[in-house]
Amino acid sequence: MPSSEVHVLAAADPVAAFVEADRQGRLVALPTSGTSGRPRTVVRTTASWTDSFAAVAELTGTTAASRVWVPGPVTATMNLFATVHARWAGARLARNLAEATHAHLTPTSLRRLLADGADLDGRSLVVAGDRVDEATAVAVAAAGGRLHHYYGAAELSFVAWGEHAGDLRAFPGVDVEARDGELRVRSPYVSAGYLEPSHQLRGEGGWVTVGDRGEVVDGRVIVHGRAGGITTAGATVRVADIEGVLRPLARGDVVVVGLPHPDLGQVVAAAVTDAGDVQRLTSLAREQLAPAQRPRRWLHLPALPRTRHDKVDRDAVREALAAAR
Repeated sequence: MPSSEVHVLAAADPVAAFVEADRQGRLVALPTSGTSGRPRTVVRTTASWTDSFAAVAELTGTTAASRVWVPGPVTATMNLFATVHARWAGARLARNLAEATHAHLTPTSLRRLLADGADLDGRSLVVAGDRVDEATAVAVAAAGGRLHHYYGAAELSFVAWGEHAGDLRAFPGVDVEARDGELRVRSPYVSAGYLEPSHQLRGEGGWVTVGDRGEVVDGRVIVHGRAGGITTAGATVRVADIEGVLRPLARGDVVVVGLPHPDLGQVVAAAVTDAGDVQRLTSLAREQLAPAQRPRRWLHLPALPRTRHDKVDRDAVREALAAAR
């Protein structure tokens, strides 16, 4: 069996490159889409994706009669997976939402569709890349759509699946546990590790982790986010917790980041896309958040900056907030 990795996303046609790697039994190399830190390239077998295809098809109702819209670039692994999966199912790719029975989206693109009053009637929406709260799921249902949300990682593939972030349960065939507040996964879909020798996939006894914090309660997988959070005046607060309170209260988008502070270490800061949310959320934060969680700085941005994979670019948000001082 050829041992060299196929750099799928560098190919002129990533979908065809993945299919050919699968035919040849070769490993594929997939760069992660993070916006900071040292570059990482995940190496995996094609079977670590294809073995999950039947479960994804059953969960989403994807068949040969489906029409699948994947508006994001296939250079993002979640979009490449969705496109390869549609090909496996015999489904046709749709050119737009109007043609589609299924769509694979980021939370940002989903919120944009909801804000524009898009027709979601009868459509299944698969959304990943960041948290999707229950209020968004309710809005999708009110618009006639069905929301599927999953938590995973480039290294782990699928970990948990549900209707929203508060409804996640282990993906079929996957075991999830929390050890010392850190989520660990035992799964046939885990990657083989990284191409770069400076990186290693952590774990032992068949269990691996990417460092996400969380817990498993009555079968539900509750994801708190990557370890660290924001440490301000000696207290560590989780960005996911703060955004989980503010987003349902906001009229536009809101994103929370930590900014360096000479005395406090960091301060909590927030950017919003609705100018009225600055005053509104400042007031509501005093009622709904603990003192350490309350944003000390606010900034209105007409739109949140995004990466080329349509995820919120938190580094760019942080830079905008720092420049606005």
